[in-house]
Amino acid sequence: MSELSKKNCVPCSGGVSSLSREEAEALLVQTKGWSLSDDATRIERHFKFPDFATSLAFVDKVGALAEAEQHHPDMTFGWGYASVSFSTHKIKGLHENDFIMAARVNGLPDAT
Repeated sequence: MSELSKKNCVPCSGGVSSLSREEAEALLVQTKGWSLSDDATRIERHFKFPDFATSLAFVDKVGALAEAEQHHPDMTFGWGYASVSFSTHKIKGLHENDFIMAARVNGLPDAT
């Protein structure tokens, strides 16, 4: 379990700078399986599942976690897959909250 997964998101109302590429890369090492976008404004991970029902159940768990933390990802899913992407829209880039959520998603059942 990473240190990030033990944290909770803090409200971000804008007015703060997004993380630099170097800061994002330092946090990325604590979020196994996630990748940093080329412009360092988003992190994303693709998950594989044996069927549609498992994909849907996983997306529902991510959604419940996102609601509890009030930090929402962009998601796509279908038969046997789900993709989850985090960025902080108010600052048009990455915040520690994005990495906290990635670490917490990694801790969900079926997040293999």
